[in-house]
Amino acid sequence: MSTPLVEARDIVKRYGATTALADGRLTVLPGESHALVGRNGAGKSTLVTLLTGLQAPDEGTVRFDGQPAPSLTDRDAWRRKVACVYQKPTVVPDLTVAENLFINRQPVGRAGVISWRRLRDRAAELLDTWDVRVDPEARTSDLKVEDRQMVEIARALSFGARFIVLDEPTAQLDNREIERLFTRMRALQESGVTFLFISHHLQEVYEVCQTVTVLRDARWITTAPVAELPRAALVEAMAGESIQVIENLAEQAVRRDVDDLTPVLLDARGLTSDAYENVDLTVRRGEVVGLAGSSASGKIELAESLAGLHTPSGGTAQLDGRRLPFGDVQAALRAGVGCVPRDRHDQGLVAGMTVGDNTTLSVLDRLGRFGFVGGDRKRRLATELIDRLDIHTEGPGQPVSDLSGGNAQKVVMARALASDPRLLVLINPTAGVDVKSKESLLARVDGAREDGTAVLVVSDELDDLRRCDRVLVLFHGRVVAEHPAGWRDHELIASIEGVDHG
Repeated sequence: MSTPLVEARDIVKRYGATTALADGRLTVLPGESHALVGRNGAGKSTLVTLLTGLQAPDEGTVRFDGQPAPSLTDRDAWRRKVACVYQKPTVVPDLTVAENLFINRQPVGRAGVISWRRLRDRAAELLDTWDVRVDPEARTSDLKVEDRQMVEIARALSFGARFIVLDEPTAQLDNREIERLFTRMRALQESGVTFLFISHHLQEVYEVCQTVTVLRDARWITTAPVAELPRAALVEAMAGESIQVIENLAEQAVRRDVDDLTPVLLDARGLTSDAYENVDLTVRRGEVVGLAGSSASGKIELAESLAGLHTPSGGTAQLDGRRLPFGDVQAALRAGVGCVPRDRHDQGLVAGMTVGDNTTLSVLDRLGRFGFVGGDRKRRLATELIDRLDIHTEGPGQPVSDLSGGNAQKVVMARALASDPRLLVLINPTAGVDVKSKESLLARVDGAREDGTAVLVVSDELDDLRRCDRVLVLFHGRVVAEHPAGWRDHELIASIEGVDHG
């Protein structure tokens, strides 16, 4: 057996009274794609901070190629060993690709002035070496998500690192983009690059990884070849119990009969923008309607327009008989729209605030008069929402930044529900959360349905869309298909991929 490229043994990491890792273990062999999976709070993020040299373990050892990990202060040595491509980009958006690749190490001429020609040449050479097909002079903010990820990988490889951690790399990609990413990963593996792949999408683990390690409750549970571990056994290892119920969400979903006599709450006609065209959409009281499509279909932009984030160039929408305002989030909120945005980091949470502050942000006007917020009322409402959403937290006063991904997403959902909305717009509501948090969040969809709320679910996750009474498919900005509840996977995917229509 070859020497492991990366090995973590008997890892313990504590933060005050909290033990984030009690028994962390990981052995990654050269040239493999190794999956690290576990429910939110299992210890994955903590292990990554130790593997990338951001922190040191309280107990245990981390080794690279059989040698002890560098000192935390030797950042150059760590860059030569490992890099992490996070779900949230670390590139500087207003700089070019070349500038991002060699930031703080630009080639300089005799007078100490940056040589822009040499910078472009070195960037082009680096991108060509690793077959990253991106213009070195393109502004990074103009790149697609998948290309930004490849730029980050190329930057890491330029330091000499051959171990790349991919943290939820597919969360913002559609099916075609995911397949292109996997193709690039396989090519890089053949060139000697090793990946640690962190994902909540287990089908991706089986598609791109050779080995999987499971963490649960801050402890190592198992490491096994992917080909020898059935999916049911993998999820059971993550959950610590039989999860057959979780795997059959379609059968679990509680649906109400919605017929033509049920009042229409949302009635949109002829909505048009740069991203979508002439969309008619109705959602009845207690109905859950899904929007499916590729990342370029316009589905997210359509949902965001209804939540007040964009102004369509044409068309109108009414909510409960009143004109729905566009381009004004606060006005949409007052009109009765609650929203879980697509990115909880940038759009959903205020990182410097507490759980209680975040859950009640949408209803501060109800908690006091003349701009004064009643502290006791705020705490009571926050506690009620924490209990209602089963948010695992020390209480309303805990910083929201301390929460795991699943619990952070529950905070975003809690704030959307706090205003008792007539229309609930959910955009990728379960992205980047574990299987149990996913089920808890989707149960809130069923609860909203029972309360008579109109719900619009935009998602790339088939399990999310199974909770819907019907699913509309957008293709190049137009609604091209409608699937009633009970659709088969291949039918919906064919519509999304443009197979069953011209």
